[in-house]
Amino acid sequence: MNTSLNIRAMALADALAADPEAYGVVVTTLPNGARLIDCGTTAPGGLEAGRIFAEICMGGLGAVSFSEMTIDGLSMPAVLVRTDHPETACLASQYAGWAVQREKYFAMGSGPARGLVRAEPLFDELQHKEQADCAVLCLETRQMPDADIAAYIAQRAGVSPKQLTLLAAPTASMAGGIQIAARIVETALHKLHALKFHMADVLHGVGVAPIPPIAKSDPRGIGRTNDAILYGGRVHLAVRGDDSLIEALAARVPASTSANYGEPFYDVLKAAGFDFYKIDPMLFSPAEIVLTNVMSGRTFRAGALNGAVLRQSFQ
Repeated sequence: MNTSLNIRAMALADALAADPEAYGVVVTTLPNGARLIDCGTTAPGGLEAGRIFAEICMGGLGAVSFSEMTIDGLSMPAVLVRTDHPETACLASQYAGWAVQREKYFAMGSGPARGLVRAEPLFDELQHKEQADCAVLCLETRQMPDADIAAYIAQRAGVSPKQLTLLAAPTASMAGGIQIAARIVETALHKLHALKFHMADVLHGVGVAPIPPIAKSDPRGIGRTNDAILYGGRVHLAVRGDDSLIEALAARVPASTSANYGEPFYDVLKAAGFDFYKIDPMLFSPAEIVLTNVMSGRTFRAGALNGAVLRQSFQ
């Protein structure tokens, strides 16, 4: 691919910013020239803002559309995500791996600017090497960054603030909920990576997850968005390798393999004192995984959707 993830994402951000009223976003320019696109902090945001936000997170190498799911009689709107570049779109771009922390400001950063900053050891293991003179970073936060934060991000990315676009949405918002549910394929990739599967052997990915109802607070929103994936997410991946390895791998992927599985994520988080590091990292997985080995044509399934926990969380 000749075009960088940041250039692809910038084109999507330009389209979003070109019609702010239609998408329910607010676009501002900071004194140093950095562009902010508020998709739900004070702006109303919406379905399309969330969909485009999610595609920007994937660096323009994934497509997000809307669908519907019925799980144990519970009917819900859903996001359908697909990519032919799983490692690059999901791990090199979409994964929320950079904690942007500066004085009193904090946000979880995702999107293609991570590949320029390279603050995470993960990038030493990925094939993609990002190069661009512009940067796009997506922030999960309720606090919009100011010029100092934008300058810090631009400096870390090696670009001028005038070439930086920051998008923001809190968890408890329509756009925020959609972009997190749209991490369904990324969650499966991250679990496979943790299980030491070679990422270059994941060829294509399709995932579906329910769109959670907007919560009354961001902590509750964190609970619902995680539950959408842990109890309502299904991922199909085309992979290559040895059948026995892939079959054994599939059995280890679903969220149900974790000791923390079985109750709404908000309750798990509350019991952990709202410290994510006290939660089993193997919990963060789709509810159901389907792996098709393109070398043998065999398909292996594991896990199941759980409508009972979704009802507790969503209703």
